[in-house]
Amino acid sequence: MANFRDLKFRAVTSFQRHVVNPLARQSRSQTLLETTGRTSGLPRRTPVGGSRVGQEFWLVSEYGEKSQYIRNIQADPRVRVRIKGRWHTGTAHLVPEDDARARLRRLPRYNSAVVRALGTNLLTVRVDLAD
Repeated sequence: MANFRDLKFRAVTSFQRHVVNPLARQSRSQTLLETTGRTSGLPRRTPVGGSRVGQEFWLVSEYGEKSQYIRNIQADPRVRVRIKGRWHTGTAHLVPEDDARARLRRLPRYNSAVVRALGTNLLTVRVDLAD
């Protein structure tokens, strides 16, 4: 039988995939991370909360390597990030040695609170922006 953590993961990700993400993708102000689907090869856009620091964009995945966009990054780290309505190309790097909870304190407050509340396996991601 599935444990509480697995049930929470399935419930939250299903709600995000079918309700939250489609609505968030419609907002021009929402930051999006575009990866390449590891099986389909198609662009996959995921609403994320993060922050640009110089030529880097930082975010924290709430489910780490269970997140589909993290699996896509592992297969192909070339990504695009839409920040304030403008697309930027870059290369994503998983940073497991980073203190994800400390990182969340430096990222946008609302998203960070949600990630802390729902996340079960926090993982920091750094995107080195090319433009």
